[in-house]
Amino acid sequence: MSAAPTRAARKLFGTDGVRGVAGEFLTAELALALARAATARVQQLEGRAARVLIIRDTRESGEMLEAAVAAGVAAAGGEALIGGILPTPGAPLLIQRHGFDLAAVLSASHNPYQDNGIKFFGGDGYKLSDATEAEIEAALEQPPVVPEHPGRVRQFHGALEDYLRALHERFSGLDLTGRRILLDCANGATFRAAPEIFRRLGADIGIIAHEPDGRNINRDSGSTHLGRLQAAMQTGDDEIGFAFDGDGDRMLAVDRNGVVVDGDELIALAAIHLRDHGRLPGNGVAVTVMTNYGFHTAMEEHGIEVAITSVGDRYVLEALREREWALGGEQSGHIIDRNFVPSGDGIASALLTLEALGTTNLADRSGMEKLPQTLVNVRVRDRDALREASEVHAAVEAESAALEGRGRVLLRPSGTEPLVRVMVEAPSVEEAEAVCGRLVALVQAQLG
Repeated sequence: MSAAPTRAARKLFGTDGVRGVAGEFLTAELALALARAATARVQQLEGRAARVLIIRDTRESGEMLEAAVAAGVAAAGGEALIGGILPTPGAPLLIQRHGFDLAAVLSASHNPYQDNGIKFFGGDGYKLSDATEAEIEAALEQPPVVPEHPGRVRQFHGALEDYLRALHERFSGLDLTGRRILLDCANGATFRAAPEIFRRLGADIGIIAHEPDGRNINRDSGSTHLGRLQAAMQTGDDEIGFAFDGDGDRMLAVDRNGVVVDGDELIALAAIHLRDHGRLPGNGVAVTVMTNYGFHTAMEEHGIEVAITSVGDRYVLEALREREWALGGEQSGHIIDRNFVPSGDGIASALLTLEALGTTNLADRSGMEKLPQTLVNVRVRDRDALREASEVHAAVEAESAALEGRGRVLLRPSGTEPLVRVMVEAPSVEEAEAVCGRLVALVQAQLG
């Protein structure tokens, strides 16, 4: 398999909004301008003042950007409603429940605290399309439209409780009484919501990384730093552990033996469960090019159709909407169940995993068998240079041909960082590592 297809580049927006070092790239001025342009665009289409929800994670720069985005909304004549700290999926859920025209989520997900980001959700509850983001960028080059009257900035009280109530309604049949569950909240946006909903459902919970100080989000914790949770699972008596990322839209699980269970396996469990209970629309699931080959084998065995997309939960969502399916996601732990909310939701995914397992322990899971996979992120000068790297592409084609019918090779640039991701799947760990090592060395020589 050759390099994954790329999308038209935008100057500011990446695969998950505008993201960078807060105060340097993502300044208050830029945040204000983006919010002003996005709000003005909605108002031009709707012919009325826009109501815009603003939520954030726990980064110290969140308050600055929250104020700037609220000012941008008001400068365009809209009404900014500040919902405070809330997991990202709270935005589309509250849009659906309260009829907001737009939502701005301030987070850099799994990135370190120095970074922050802005991603917008439209009035339909979905992230804005590439074309819409391009329109917002173009608007920044023009003088802003000055409204007849400035807008308002208000607090939106009860955002967290609305989100918790929706989770409780969806999983009202899930009784976790007496079950010992360990949660890693990454010192991020789930630090209140995750423990509370598990308590409401009866679980006996332990919690780590749930004391955010503005600078410890994702630090040695969460879904990208699982060592602490793995160690705790190996030495404690919890039956399952869940790790969320900084903004709460992804989740990875750890079984009682300390073994990490990634998004591929969790989606497989959920797909089979939902199919068996008549809750998998179209009997289909959407995943990305990074999804393990073993997933496809398992879905074929269970009669579940698979759609393959580019990397990024927005592209998984596009495929789900086109096919009117509900379930999809990524190996990284973005799991989308449109039966609940049109976004990755780490907490809901954890509860869906428990629902799918029933009385079975995660360590005894049988959803799929993974093909050994090696993934290396190679830091490069310019990730877009991969498009013209003919020697790299030729090597990918040669390695792919050697693995045909037994595995696969994939190279793709990161959507948010100066990285090229090299992934190899093969029948053995040794072969996967050998092929990956050769390609990594070439990428470093050509692009590093």
